[in-house]
Amino acid sequence: MKHLRLFVVLLLAYLPAASIAAVLHAGAAKIDITDETGKVNDRLYARALALRNGNITAVLVSIDAVAIGGIGRIKNDFLPRVRAKLKNELGIAPENTLFNASHCHGLVHSEIEARTIEVVRRAVRSMVPVKVGVGVGRETRIMENRRLILKDGSTVDVRRAYSLPSDKDVVSVGPVDPEIGILRLDRLDGQPLAVVYNFACHPIQNTPEVGNSADITGFSSKIIEENLNCVALFVQGAGGDINPISYKDVNHLHSAEPLGLMLGLSTLRAVRGIRTRPNQPLKVLNEKLKLPRADHSKRIASMEVEQIRLADSLKGTFLNLETFLPLAVKYQLSINSPSLNSYRYLHELQMKRSDLVRLDEANRRHLKAYMRNIHTMEKITRLNTNLRLLKNHQKTGFDSGNKTIEVELAGLRVGDFVLTTFPGELTVPVGLNIKKAAKHPHAFIAGYTNGYIYYAPTAEQLKNVGGAQEDSDCLLDPAWQNKYEIKAGEIIRKLMR
Repeated sequence: MKHLRLFVVLLLAYLPAASIAAVLHAGAAKIDITDETGKVNDRLYARALALRNGNITAVLVSIDAVAIGGIGRIKNDFLPRVRAKLKNELGIAPENTLFNASHCHGLVHSEIEARTIEVVRRAVRSMVPVKVGVGVGRETRIMENRRLILKDGSTVDVRRAYSLPSDKDVVSVGPVDPEIGILRLDRLDGQPLAVVYNFACHPIQNTPEVGNSADITGFSSKIIEENLNCVALFVQGAGGDINPISYKDVNHLHSAEPLGLMLGLSTLRAVRGIRTRPNQPLKVLNEKLKLPRADHSKRIASMEVEQIRLADSLKGTFLNLETFLPLAVKYQLSINSPSLNSYRYLHELQMKRSDLVRLDEANRRHLKAYMRNIHTMEKITRLNTNLRLLKNHQKTGFDSGNKTIEVELAGLRVGDFVLTTFPGELTVPVGLNIKKAAKHPHAFIAGYTNGYIYYAPTAEQLKNVGGAQEDSDCLLDPAWQNKYEIKAGEIIRKLMR
């Protein structure tokens, strides 16, 4: 017997690690984090997925919040404080924890820190052996790229904060990413334990007047959970420039529920086609990357020059708003006889007079002049908003001596599901670039993870001066994109080894 035990020990020592890999365990839980001090439309949750394989324990937490630090209710000390407590109580290494914000604009409870720790605690304590599968869904109906490319080559964005450009000036729109990246975890008896799904879109369909809301992704997670009796963790993707469809529609009530149901049903359809397998690998990476901060001084100077030029271009007109509105309506109703009935024009023609024609010509000139002022004022509104953002970031960043910004990048592999992260609002071209370069069908990108550093547009998008908010609400120099995409590719390759 003694010799047999020795033989087993020696055999195990020489077997490849994969041959003796421990069974993957997972646990999932969710907890209510809704601030109830005001009107509540639907509930907000923190959801946790705990994973363990051998001596590796990892945690993925999805939070119905606008960001992990930076903006919103979750403060900058949230991440280090929660990580420290999870390490002390549960022995989970801080670098093995991923916290993703859905980017809904709901209000979290003042006890968000304690409740996040509690939901992780519940997930860890409920771990059971699991089978894993990965798949891809598709949803094309609920989102649109908010960047509008104009005839002059500039770009503006679609926001509630300011008006749209004239239709005649818009020539194209930016891309979207309709892919839903899905991780399915089942108990060994085949019953679903958790679903992780990754998609790129701002969940900002419900207006503040509706009440506190987890928005689109809150409803999509709800329908997945109700149908599968599991925990559904939404992980926000590279959706920095993606809005809900018809975001500026003023003819219908805005409701996140229909869009959420569409996303949820599309995810469910794909989930049901995924086959799960036991003994899947678990791997976690955590790396730091220094990115160059932008010196916005030249952009600010350029925008200030444009600000003066636009203001100087405003000219006095014959009309004011009270006279403009009825004239605008009148000249749209009848092209050939706007001022009076058509027979009066015929009568004047018969009398060889042109009084009404000359009146119409003058009124149309006044209308055009007033419309030019309106469009100019709309440009000034966009420019002023973005200029304030640039000046603030310049003051707190580059001008304060901070020439770089260090970001935390995480990587998670569960089976063939591969996720790489970024702590900001990646625009969709960055996400598409990384997916294409990965050459792996199940490589996905999560923004808004483990911190928040505002928008991260492409180097090309950052050439756009003052037109789109994400190009101004940015801390990064254009050189950031190449550095990050290279590092993201490295992380994915390491995870797949």
